[in-house]
Amino acid sequence: MRCLGAKRLVSAERTPRQREWRPQIYRKCTDTTWLFLFFLFWTGLMFIMGYSVAAGATGRLLFGYDSFGNVCGKKNSPVEGAPLSGQDMTLKKHVFFMNSCNLEVKDGRLVSTALCVSSCPEEQLDTLEEVQLFARSSGSFLCVYSLNSSNYTQDPHADSLCPRLPVPPSKSFPLFNRCIPQTPECYSLFASVLVNDVDTLHRILSGIMSGRDTILGLCILSLALSLAMMFTFRFITTLLVHTFITLVILGSLFVCGVLWWLYYDYTNDLSTALDTERENMTCLLGFAVVATVLTAVLLVLIFVLRKRMKLAIELFWVTNKAISSSPFLLVQPLWTFAILIFFWVLWVAVLLSLGTAGAAQVIEGGQVEYKPLSGIRYMWWYHLIGLIWTSEFILACQQMTVAGAVVTSYFNRNENEPSGGPILSSLSILFCYHQGTVVKGSFLITMVRIPRTILVYIYNTLKDKQRAAWSRCLFRCCFCCFCCLDKCLRHLNQNAYTTTAINGTDFCTSAKDALKLLSKNSSHFTSVNCFGDFIIFLGKVLVVCFTVFGGLMAFNYHRALQVWAVPLLLVAFFAYLVAHSFLSVFETVLDSLFLCFVVDLETNDGSSEKPYFMDQEFLSFVKRINKLNNARAERAENLRIEEGTELRPL
Repeated sequence: MRCLGAKRLVSAERTPRQREWRPQIYRKCTDTTWLFLFFLFWTGLMFIMGYSVAAGATGRLLFGYDSFGNVCGKKNSPVEGAPLSGQDMTLKKHVFFMNSCNLEVKDGRLVSTALCVSSCPEEQLDTLEEVQLFARSSGSFLCVYSLNSSNYTQDPHADSLCPRLPVPPSKSFPLFNRCIPQTPECYSLFASVLVNDVDTLHRILSGIMSGRDTILGLCILSLALSLAMMFTFRFITTLLVHTFITLVILGSLFVCGVLWWLYYDYTNDLSTALDTERENMTCLLGFAVVATVLTAVLLVLIFVLRKRMKLAIELFWVTNKAISSSPFLLVQPLWTFAILIFFWVLWVAVLLSLGTAGAAQVIEGGQVEYKPLSGIRYMWWYHLIGLIWTSEFILACQQMTVAGAVVTSYFNRNENEPSGGPILSSLSILFCYHQGTVVKGSFLITMVRIPRTILVYIYNTLKDKQRAAWSRCLFRCCFCCFCCLDKCLRHLNQNAYTTTAINGTDFCTSAKDALKLLSKNSSHFTSVNCFGDFIIFLGKVLVVCFTVFGGLMAFNYHRALQVWAVPLLLVAFFAYLVAHSFLSVFETVLDSLFLCFVVDLETNDGSSEKPYFMDQEFLSFVKRINKLNNARAERAENLRIEEGTELRPL
């Protein structure tokens, strides 16, 4: 591997020149220490992955299990000390509770006996004779496995080994494949005990698994919307921008209205015995408030920046021309999306295995319970950090690749002979020399997101306790500060990646050089560039709005036994991540072009000895921007002089 201090000679020159703002002739590996730390971190992730495979039992979560250590729907291995374990449950895929109308909870665990059955009783069974007849007709045995079905009515201990009569009619529901009683009184008691006393992580995971088809469909919807947005920006026009902004405004208002309507519906039709409905209602209120605030901020920003729309459209035309020189830039998000999908599937699989990791312990009556292994909670946090850092690393690799391709195309003197393979060249330079820089930049974003995650966790933990108003305000202020810091760091990272692509310097040097240069030339078209980034951000908001609306309509059908607030957050985060990975191509090209333009002004003067690298169309656009800025400055100066004249004494 080259990234151990090797240097790369790009041209035939043999003597190194002083570092200047131009694609560097000599390159060497940057931030190798951070690359080594990332390798060590992923070694820990691989250990957790192996541990989850060895100690976890995802089948218990997906298919459900009985009280004797058997997973329903599969062949089981025996547990030492449990005589009824190790049975073949291939044909018995449903979990049936013998006392579903009066479940017992002791020391935070469910002590009511559960069995694996082939089918749930759809009609009420009033006597043991009817239970015996149901077993003979359906092959579904509702008494403990040690009791033969022919002895249901003869065994003197049948009352303790068979379900309490009458057995209510039940129906299988995709929540651990349990038989849910259908009578209103039994359903209320069953849900209030079972759903409320299941571990929070298991409730969340079961919500994800029960809505996995919906989540997959929403992810595909977000992918389709992101592709549509990308091609919309590729062929953008004035009419299209106005239509697009109108859709964003209407979509945001519509989603806010739906959220408030659902919250009102929950408050009028709420079963106070269910924690899931209370949690869903609380999350709906939070979603509604956040969506309303964001919509208000978007409306204000659109109103303030409306006069920059024409120049922003011209900026997109210039951007599309730069993309035309490297059309495969639009394909770049596809491999990023494929890698993100693979990593997310792997991450969720490991999470499910960690959630079911536990040691089997035999208790009284030959029953089996699973106790979580020590250290699992810490592994969850390590696993969460791995999700954030690796996702940011993948997105940063895309930013670095796009920035390198733009730099190669921009600093090309001969337009008739374009540089061959700018994307492949940028990828090779990234993986051979600058992976450490990308790791360091993504780690900074991760270090900002970790405190935000901890704040959200603490806030949710203490939400039911009495807290002063100043503490709630402090939480929110800290969260807003971290959000602002995240945005600033992302902009800093993008400029640092572009500077690294130009000069081949490490992350800190590149960030310092970019800030110094941009501070000297920030008066050219910074506001227009910001408005262009704002238009791209509106595209991401539109994708998230439509995806969240689809999720609200889909998840709301199973509100009683499904904690869908977390799956909806997961879908919203995934939709924004997909939209960001696709639309950030335009954002990266915009920021990279701006920095290349500033470098061009810094190193050249437009004379025959030092001509500009920018083409005539870009140069004329820059002149119009400067003319507009000069006119605005002149009007401000005249207004200041007029005010001074009015205040002068007679």
